[in-house]
Amino acid sequence: MAFGARVPGTVEHELCGDWLANQLAQYGAQVHNQYGTMPNYAGNSQPLRNIVAYLEGNTTKAILLCAHWDTRPWSDEEEDYDNRFAPVPGANDGASGVGVILEIVRQLSLLKAQGASIPSVQIVFFDCEDMGSPRHYTGKEREDTWCLGSQYWAKEYAKTIATQSPNNPIQPIIQYGILLDMVGDPSATFPREYISATYAASYLEQIWRTASRLGYSRYFVQQSAYPITDDHYYINTIAGISCVDVIDYKPNTETGFADWWHTQRDNMQNINHQTLQAVGETILTTICSK
Repeated sequence: MAFGARVPGTVEHELCGDWLANQLAQYGAQVHNQYGTMPNYAGNSQPLRNIVAYLEGNTTKAILLCAHWDTRPWSDEEEDYDNRFAPVPGANDGASGVGVILEIVRQLSLLKAQGASIPSVQIVFFDCEDMGSPRHYTGKEREDTWCLGSQYWAKEYAKTIATQSPNNPIQPIIQYGILLDMVGDPSATFPREYISATYAASYLEQIWRTASRLGYSRYFVQQSAYPITDDHYYINTIAGISCVDVIDYKPNTETGFADWWHTQRDNMQNINHQTLQAVGETILTTICSK
């Protein structure tokens, strides 16, 4: 958060990306920056930078841990129109998910250094997740303007897996994935989101059972949620990887999300260490389970 809003194409975005890549490397992961372009909401070419890392463990197939690290260029859910053109700070959406994954990787690296058995993990921090059509846009509406980084990564994964030999550390075969999005709110509730339940039911059950066993059922609730457009959709449908979305959902709001969503109030005041711990401990325990 100290870098400022991570809007693609800005200095803040570049510096934060360099820091994230360096952190992952310090934890012993093999890191590379995946650069590419995707058409944005207006049909223009949008540069993107996915930060991809691999921490080798004792499993042949890797578990994908992912979150988006960019922030929305516009606070277009602000009531005051003049404030809608300021970038979203992005503490929860999506620095919270990135922060939890960084800590999981750090814990795995410590376990590995102690000689413990750990799962192989593929980490991807997606760019340009929040570049979807803004409210002020009046042009022709395009499809799939959200989650540009995951769309790009999923297409490249599908192509690479089809042509490479197994056990390639640059792009390992992935068993399943977990996406973390907006996981820091003190009142967060993570429902059984429809796409996750459709494509990755067994892995969803495993995560929710682990949360219950750890005493975190207040966060990982039994409620179902409608399909949510998020990075996991493209991971499931393009890459062919079963992926669960752990995302805070508010069924009684107009947007389905908290009132700070896509506003200037998405700041550190909406981050709670107990929520982060619940998510991190649940995911770490799940992926380390035999």
